[in-house]
Amino acid sequence: MTDDIGAAPGSAAYYDALAARLGSALLADILDDLGVRTSVMRHTIRPLFDRAVAVGRAATMLAVDVYETPAEPYRHLMEGLDALEPGAVVVVTTNGSTRAALWGELLSTATASRGGRGAVLDGLARDARRIEAMGFPVFSTGLSPADSKGRCEVIAHGVTIEAGGVRVRPGDLVFGDRDGVVVVPQELEAEAVRRALRKASEENRVREALRGGMPVTEAFRRYGVL
Repeated sequence: MTDDIGAAPGSAAYYDALAARLGSALLADILDDLGVRTSVMRHTIRPLFDRAVAVGRAATMLAVDVYETPAEPYRHLMEGLDALEPGAVVVVTTNGSTRAALWGELLSTATASRGGRGAVLDGLARDARRIEAMGFPVFSTGLSPADSKGRCEVIAHGVTIEAGGVRVRPGDLVFGDRDGVVVVPQELEAEAVRRALRKASEENRVREALRGGMPVTEAFRRYGVL
């Protein structure tokens, strides 16, 4: 058990607690302190709806443009989804392609049914109204009604990728909210979470001090948090 969280790492309760108590900005600050200054995906990767929060382990996919329909369309995409473990956040890079939407409602439904906790696309999505109605957290660079078949094809899953300018490995912790998406390297997760929880408590004290009229310079001198 993790004392500060009160839930086993990797459990649904653990991810729920992180989502409730932390934020992408806070984790980005902590990773800066740990010397990881390339943890934040590009600002163009946005939530489909404002309340979307995706926290879980990266399940990676690599997609490329294609210019004819493959003999077995969607094969690697389907294999990757069927291999998902509970707590997964699907992270897909299309290498910047905007030819078609690689993600939609049915893939969201399939992911949720396997205990997945969201999807992050360095690429386009579709079926936005239905996905929002589901409450399934999806982050993408935009929307398009165009299907990916014959336009953009997943060619590998469970491999190291670069999405939104950030290297993502299978199993890394992904945290996405309205501010954006942060990736925590798995080997730093325990320390990053510990420090983030401590800083969250410190920020609560600073917030109350500022509300009480304490000058900003005094609050920073006393707590070292801003």
